[in-house]
Amino acid sequence: MIAPGTIQVWSDLLCPFAFVAVHRLRAARERLGLDDQVHIDHHTFALELFNGPHSRPGTDSEAVGLGQVAPELGFRLWTQPEWTYPSTVMLAAEAVHAAKEQGLRESEDLDYALRCAFWQESLSIGHRQVILDVAKGAGSVDVTALAEALDDGRARATVMADHAVAITDAIQGSPHLFLPDGTNIHNPGITVHWEGPYASGYPIAHNTDLTWPDQLLTQAVAASRGE
Repeated sequence: MIAPGTIQVWSDLLCPFAFVAVHRLRAARERLGLDDQVHIDHHTFALELFNGPHSRPGTDSEAVGLGQVAPELGFRLWTQPEWTYPSTVMLAAEAVHAAKEQGLRESEDLDYALRCAFWQESLSIGHRQVILDVAKGAGSVDVTALAEALDDGRARATVMADHAVAITDAIQGSPHLFLPDGTNIHNPGITVHWEGPYASGYPIAHNTDLTWPDQLLTQAVAASRGE
């Protein structure tokens, strides 16, 4: 059950398509003055549990492809030493869930800050200290409480419960968005195809619809009002 005034987002933190979707949704929400009326409830579609450790060549090539359709996001190739690349972001996913103890706003602020840290700053967001440093910059997050949650592992079961759903037909991939009224959309507003194999070829992406954030936000507000 999805709460009224909530948009549920299933995604992976290293998925560039999810970064675009989350950014566009947040930007539209602010532009429409709906920050206090619509909240984002993040759930984990852990690509590494499907495909194994995250591949730097894959994300580098996707940064180039998605940077062409969303240049405002500041996508960058990985610029730090190879050994610091986050082949796993499970702890970061746990952090996003753990932050929900403080509220959905804290969770979504941390989620967005982690995505920016990876795609724009080449920070190794799989590392505990990096996660906590990013959380400090997120502003709304109680970092001490977050550290306690990470250290006792209380959100690990939630991440794995999400994976149990992700492996079913209910979730098509990252990102997949759901509304209380049953509306759902996978990878909204973008189409993509690959030239050559994944990680050695490159993606060709196209914007197909820039109106979807406004539409989903309007539906979410209407559902919360019982309209």
